Amino acid sequence: MRSTLVRRTVLTASAVSLALLATACGSDKADTEGDAKPDPRPSAPSAAPAAKGRTDAELAGLLVTQADVPDYVVNAQAAAKLSKVDENQLTTDKAACKVLVQTQALQKIGKPAGVARTALGAKPKEPAAGASPEEKLEAVKNALGTTVTATGLSSYDGQGAQETLAAFKTAGQICAGGFSSTSEGETTKYESVAAGPAVNAGDEAVSLSLAIDLEGGDKGTLLLVMARKGGTVASFSSISLLGKADSPTALIDAQVKKLG
Repeated sequence: MRSTLVRRTVLTASAVSLALLATACGSDKADTEGDAKPDPRPSAPSAAPAAKGRTDAELAGLLVTQADVPDYVVNAQAAAKLSKVDENQLTTDKAACKVLVQTQALQKIGKPAGVARTALGAKPKEPAAGASPEEKLEAVKNALGTTVTATGLSSYDGQGAQETLAAFKTAGQICAGGFSSTSEGETTKYESVAAGPAVNAGDEAVSLSLAIDLEGGDKGTLLLVMARKGGTVASFSSISLLGKADSPTALIDAQVKKLG
């Protein structure tokens, strides 16, 4: 049976895909919820060697918005649902691999000073004016197969950000042969972990590709990326309802750029 964690990940993709369907059917109104919030970005930091981590409120103002990534549809509520997996009931058969499923579920890793989350899906190509029923159906199919990315920001005091990214990188090596996770009594098998598409963002970044064993013998590919900018880590968990996720390069670049 598909685990609670994977099911919520897929539901997140479904929620964003539904928003994308509205776009594919000709809606020109972007989801701008949260766009009007003031930007609480702090002024340029001094040369202090160990800056304090940013708070929840500060990070919320640094999340990408519709204006930052116009080729995406934002659905913050979907990410909020995904992050509600009970961390106390999430276990892995290899302790080092837990950071991977924590990243997938946008859970807190270590002891961050603040966190913020959202979810986005790349806008599919809309059918041309006067498109045939078959072409419109193809547009809907493309919308459902769009890669959805849950995005999280975590900020740390001291060396917390460096330690978090180091743990993520180490997990990619230790868990290469696969591992399993259990959430709320249900188990998911990750068949392998390998290097993902190259990412060049922030002070350092790591990209991983996880092969997941789903229900009925289906297979899925989950892309996980961590990028660090100073004491803040941006994490990206990408999945497609059709099983193969595309690397959200433009989204990663836009989000890391907002971190300063």
